[in-house]
Amino acid sequence: MESALKIGSILGIPIRLHITFLFILPVFAYIFAINPYPYGFQEVEPTATKYILSTLTAILLFASILLHELAHSYMAKRYGVNIESITLFLFGGVSSMEEIPRDPGQEAKMAFAGPLTSLVIGTGSLLIYRYMIVPIPVLFENPVFLIIWILGVMNIVLGIFNLLPAFPMDGGRVLRSFYARRMSYVKATQSAAAVGKLFAFLMAIFGILVGNLWFPLIALFIYVGASEEERSTQASVTLENILIKDIMTKDVVSVSPSMNVEDLVHFMFEKKHMGYPVIEDGDLKGIVTFTDIRRVPTLNRSVMRVSDIMTRDIISVPSNAQAIDALKLVTSKNIGRVLVIDNGSLVGVLSRTDLVRTLKLRSE
Repeated sequence: MESALKIGSILGIPIRLHITFLFILPVFAYIFAINPYPYGFQEVEPTATKYILSTLTAILLFASILLHELAHSYMAKRYGVNIESITLFLFGGVSSMEEIPRDPGQEAKMAFAGPLTSLVIGTGSLLIYRYMIVPIPVLFENPVFLIIWILGVMNIVLGIFNLLPAFPMDGGRVLRSFYARRMSYVKATQSAAAVGKLFAFLMAIFGILVGNLWFPLIALFIYVGASEEERSTQASVTLENILIKDIMTKDVVSVSPSMNVEDLVHFMFEKKHMGYPVIEDGDLKGIVTFTDIRRVPTLNRSVMRVSDIMTRDIISVPSNAQAIDALKLVTSKNIGRVLVIDNGSLVGVLSRTDLVRTLKLRSE
């Protein structure tokens, strides 16, 4: 994510902070500062100490959320899933995985690992507070140790909340793994997503009735997430076992790097494609798209050449790769097409339109 800042790596996984995290961290610190005992530090004096303890509690809370996500990622890596990153943002944490295992048992274990970690942290913190802090008056009266109690309660809540069967939350993924033992993976995803959307609807209504805007916001997050994953799963299964060479455009239309941009505009209108490989003397030099043209002022198009605006960093795939891999590539890179290259030679072009057309035909 361009809006996320990498702060380090754990288990070889990049850890990132989303820009929304910088907003929510002080909000949580403020909430802990104004809440009364035993869920906050309202009575603590001086004020500076109150806000230092509140900020430390907020940081430790998000550290425990990071451990929650690391538990997911650790289990995923055990099953051979590559973890691109873990990002902390407004509503918690997200582990970016290349692909969720289709095996119901593996998905269930991966999904349950996070809430289990939160419940273990929460239970351990509460036990420490009850049996090691409370019996000793000098510790019990010290507000620093109240942090342990708050973290315990928050992690218990986090663990239980994530186990709700609201797909794509952890409990919803456990539910999908249950369905997947009894029906197709697509049908299991649709069923789990339907339950998740129902939970989101009920959560939004509850939030409106009690006047708490957090619930509708979380409900929106769940509803959109369920819808997106439902579509993503449908596309992934639909494109299974389809090779790029079966759906790519083999008759490649290319342009010369010496063509001026104004001529390129007319060429695009004539050929009706929005992007072209740039080839000179049989060598692939780059790719030029309509997006590149739009960056050039109209008055400059007659004097600028394709070589001045083309993209030299070529994103390519081999023809024997899976179509679903190309879909993930164009989606993650937000591009309209990829070049198909075998042994250094351009053999075709695969566009987003080709993929969408294939999805529609296979769905029918």
